[in-house]
Amino acid sequence: MTSVETRPPIIIDEPDDSFVEMIKKTGGPNIQNCYQCGTCSGSCPAGARTNYLVRGIIRKALLGLKEQVISAPELWYCTTCYTCQDRCPQDVRPTDVIKAIRNIAVAEGYMLDNHRKTAAKVVEAGHAVPLDKDMWRKLRESVGLEPVPPNASGNPWAIEEIRKITKKSGFDTLIGYEELRKAAEEKAKKKKE
Repeated sequence: MTSVETRPPIIIDEPDDSFVEMIKKTGGPNIQNCYQCGTCSGSCPAGARTNYLVRGIIRKALLGLKEQVISAPELWYCTTCYTCQDRCPQDVRPTDVIKAIRNIAVAEGYMLDNHRKTAAKVVEAGHAVPLDKDMWRKLRESVGLEPVPPNASGNPWAIEEIRKITKKSGFDTLIGYEELRKAAEEKAKKKKE
């Protein structure tokens, strides 16, 4: 007979009774319709390839386990394809719930580094994927497109407006824009040396 491994006890956070109301106000008004049927998790393409369970996040949220939910890296696995939303029999609108929880998470300082860097690119260049390389410009021109796409990256005034909005709203501080900018400058400086 083999012995069964014992696991350390799971410590459950003190439930935050206001978490569900926060989610409802932030964009997930139907979260309490969820009866855990699993349609969302069974439909999720991200869940088929990762440990992401939409249902699990919603269940923990309904239990008021705010800290566990907003700090979970899995929260960011959702691709917002809306498959779960289209199939939910209770109109929970799981994608909207996930986006609402993400907004709460970001407001409380939880954000993946790659998302922070992408947000910093928007502040810096007006677009998440700026086409500032000659290679991209030449490629676009070779297929008959304008060298710079018609977005903020080609309009300095628009980039300045984006910077004003992010500064006024505090989004630049939230994503740590200055720290990311300085790190990028250091990296570029070392690359030149």
